[in-house]
Order: sequence, then structure tokens, then C-alpha cells
Amino acid sequence: MRAVVYEAFGGAPEVREVPDPAVPAGGAVVRVEATGLCRSDWHGWQGHDADIAAFPHVPGHELAGVVAETGAGVTRWRAGDRVTVPFVCACGRCASCAAGDQQVCEAQTQPGFTHWGSFAEYVALHQADANLVAVPEGMAAATAASLGCRFATAYRAVLDQGGARPGRWVAVHGCGGVGLSAVMIAAAAGARVVAVDVAPAALDLARSVGAEAAVDARAGGTAAAVREITGGGAHLSLDALGDPATAAASVASLRRRGRHVQVGLLPSAAGRADLPMDLVVARELEIVGSHGMAAHAYGPMLAQVAAGTLRPDRLLARTIGLAEAPAALAAMAGPGVTMIDPAR
Repeated sequence: MRAVVYEAFGGAPEVREVPDPAVPAGGAVVRVEATGLCRSDWHGWQGHDADIAAFPHVPGHELAGVVAETGAGVTRWRAGDRVTVPFVCACGRCASCAAGDQQVCEAQTQPGFTHWGSFAEYVALHQADANLVAVPEGMAAATAASLGCRFATAYRAVLDQGGARPGRWVAVHGCGGVGLSAVMIAAAAGARVVAVDVAPAALDLARSVGAEAAVDARAGGTAAAVREITGGGAHLSLDALGDPATAAASVASLRRRGRHVQVGLLPSAAGRADLPMDLVVARELEIVGSHGMAAHAYGPMLAQVAAGTLRPDRLLARTIGLAEAPAALAAMAGPGVTMIDPAR
């Protein structure tokens, strides 16, 4: 099969012919129809993710496609099924999985990190019965693929972990794929949204998907600006970028008894995230983490997408082929989501 491969952290990625993946016991091999280019893929390529332990390596973790083969023990899926998958693939057996918390599975695998990923014509996925999600009839592959990391992560972060409510203020720091998804989801829930970013194009896109106000972080004083717009601070604030500065600004943007949700990963290369704990104490703030969403929780999100209440397709900026993916991974430029079609 054709795949994007790199031989070392930071090494030049290239498209080459590699062996097709073997189907794991209990797992499946999926023919990839669409796969998203995510900032997490860039972090992995740069060596910021300890899960990548062997080379050559194939990145990619947001995907949708068609089941090509199932392994021994799989009962819920068969060849020809259209599926997507969360970026956290759970083991289905540990204490966290038994409690329904597959997104923090103690023995999780992640395509594109713990093993070869979806920047390829085929990808192997583990524990298919626990992790695969049926793609609704009529949903485009690119839309389904966009749910697996950024959109599903934002959905759970805003609604389940964040508790966004109608009329409450939500501040979203960082308007990349996760942040724009969070803006759309919070606005659809009836919340009033302030988007924060350093790129005017990203802020324009945030306004187009539901942000009531926007703050250009290049001007400084981000937290003060959010607090002024919201009349005392956001009820909920999310760091959707994963940076020490945005994490601290998110906490400082909150009103008394507000909640900060850390959504963006904070790789060690970005430096230590020193949060203003004096404000946490004085304002009785909450700090919550959010890490993806379990496959069994997809139902309400898929229903809203099918109903048109949520439009993740509006966040898709462009579709490229595998040949263009190495340069796109290196650049990570422009607002919106880039989707890769391995058949192109």
C-alpha cells in the first residue's frame, strides 16, 4: 500500500510503498477513505509524543473508511461496513473501560502513535467491537473522519466536562480544529462564545460558526479583554491549543466559580504550564482535563450532525492527496481542517 512514512523525529516524511497491515486478533483492517491532518500528528513527528517508539512510522489518527477484514473474535463488524473510530482505542477490559471511561483506558492504543496510522491506504485498528463506530448513511467520509479527534474531543470537553449551558459565557482559547469545533458546539448549545486567537482568519472563521465576540491575542491582555466582554469573566473557558500561555490565560479569563477545561495537549517541549493557582483559590475555580470521547458516547453527537444542528463539514478547508501530505504536515498552515484522501 501507499503511505506517508518518516524514519526519525523531524525527518523528511515521504510517500512510499509499504506492506499492507496485518489484521490484529479482535481488530480490523480499514480501507481509509479520509483522514485528517491534525496538530497532534505534527507533535508526534517532532518527537513530542513518547508513544512513538519505532521507525519507520506512519502518522494519522482521524479517519473514516470501509472495513476490509476483521480478526478472530470480532462479532459486531464485517467487511464492507463504513466506520470511524475515536483516536483513543480502548482495550475494553480494564477498570476504566468497565466504568465506561474508555477515553482514559489504561491500555489504550492510538493509531499514528502507538502503531502505524491512517496516512495510508489501509490502517489496522485494535479491539474493533469496543472501538469502531458506524458511519450514518449519507454522511461523507471526510465529515466522519473529522469527528474522531478534534470534533469529538471538543464535544465532550464543552458539554460533558465543561457543562456549557444556554446563556452562559464560554471562552475558547485557540481556534484551530479543536477550538473551532468547540465554538460551534458551544454556540449550538445556546452558550455565548468568545473566541481567542492570534490569526485574524481563524477569528473570522470562529465568528462564522457561532462566536459572538473575538479577541486578538496579539494585542495582549487577553484575560482582561475576555472578562470585560463577558461582564466579569467566562463561566467556562477552554485551552484548545495546548500552550502554557493559553492555559494560564484561560484560567485568568474565568469569573468566580468558573471552570477551566484543558483540551489541548501540553507537550514537554512547550515548557511548564504554571497556572495562576492564587486565582483558583481566591475565585474557587475548577480545573478539569478532557481527553477524547469513547466510542459508546458518539450517539448524541452523530444525531446532532445528522439533524444539521452541528455542521463539522463547515470546518473542512481543503482535501489533498497522499502526495501532498508530507508538505502539509511540515507546514501546518491556515485555518480550518485539512483532509487527506489516500485514493487521490
